[in-house]
Amino acid sequence: MRCGFCLPVCPTFKQTGIEAESPRGRISLMKAAVDGVMEPGISFEDQMNHCLGCRACEPACPADVKYGQLIEQARDAVETHTKQHRWWVRGVRKVVFKELFPSQQKMRLLGSGMHFYKKSGLQSVVRKTGVVGLFSKQLSDMEKILPDASGKGITQLLGTFIPAKGEKIATVGMFRGCLMDVMFTQTNIKTVKLLSEAGFDVVIPETQNCCGALHAHSGESDQAKMLAKNNIRAFQEAGVDYIVSNAGGCGAILVEYDHLLHDEPEWKESAGWFAARVKDISTILVEKGRPLQFADSQTAAASTRVTYQDSCHLRNVMKGSNPSRQLLKEVGNVTFVEMKDAGSCCGSAGIYNVTQPEMANQILEDKMVNANATEARYLVTSNPGCLLQMKLGIDKHGQKGQMEAVHIADFLYDRVVKH
Repeated sequence: MRCGFCLPVCPTFKQTGIEAESPRGRISLMKAAVDGVMEPGISFEDQMNHCLGCRACEPACPADVKYGQLIEQARDAVETHTKQHRWWVRGVRKVVFKELFPSQQKMRLLGSGMHFYKKSGLQSVVRKTGVVGLFSKQLSDMEKILPDASGKGITQLLGTFIPAKGEKIATVGMFRGCLMDVMFTQTNIKTVKLLSEAGFDVVIPETQNCCGALHAHSGESDQAKMLAKNNIRAFQEAGVDYIVSNAGGCGAILVEYDHLLHDEPEWKESAGWFAARVKDISTILVEKGRPLQFADSQTAAASTRVTYQDSCHLRNVMKGSNPSRQLLKEVGNVTFVEMKDAGSCCGSAGIYNVTQPEMANQILEDKMVNANATEARYLVTSNPGCLLQMKLGIDKHGQKGQMEAVHIADFLYDRVVKH
């Protein structure tokens, strides 16, 4: 299919106007490499890695081309044959993908270290000396918007079972995530409490691990499959009716575990069981939960303007952009303002804003033009990567002090009537 409907929705093509920077162009490169027309060298690798993986091309494609699956297969092949990585890059990848992310205990140690860094005064010293900037300006910018990390995850703070408030509707399993659990612990806690308020018993399987999204997107498919199998076992043993995610990036791979494990017949039934039960927090609240009661804020002097930035994977893969907007419009004394191109990528894309900072920053600048035009007090999103990217955007290009980026679970829970 070569119609080109994917071109105008592709972030990198919109920035460059270069055919190779589009889904159609990248598929042509993949085909040329497979057919032996071209050697998949460094320029091929760079082009595959330049894709954000936002998958905005998929809803736009009349032929339903599964571009996301193609780009992941291409990256997996690249990682198998690449000669571009230096020895230390391979070492870092091994530590991050095989040692750190799969281990919740090590993630909590990372959270403890980040908590100490912010609370001990070390962060102030580092900023004054400018040490981080010596390595990368992008890392220096990202350091400014680090969240308040924690060495204790949600199960250490709430336990593994939280009962429903009032009559029980169903039992849900909370997917806590890896980075979410240590960098956005309070968001996880508020997510669970929202579910309880809406009538769900919440189970948090202790044996669950990282979703595997970063692994799958970075050419580490074998590791992603291992993580997927462990998560499937954990939630099947918990016997839940639904599996809830509050991170669009995690949810998108969770809902595709059946595809991830498609070449392993013995996992077909279990992976299908898992994928069919995955729901975003907003979606399950709207579709299955008891209506939330929001506090009456009519005494405020003026209505609060709120806008919403879509998580690419929530919108394009999970098809879950409308429930979030519906919930925001139900909050008392809130004026919802739709942002222009709210569904276009913000430039975060997992670790893209670290590995491809130039393109990520160009995309972010365009996003902030639209965000600022809403004159919103709160910019709400449903994914931790988007949240950090929008915080960075507000710090660099936005209405700092007048606009705040927040996760939708935090925004809703802070305004709901607790029972």
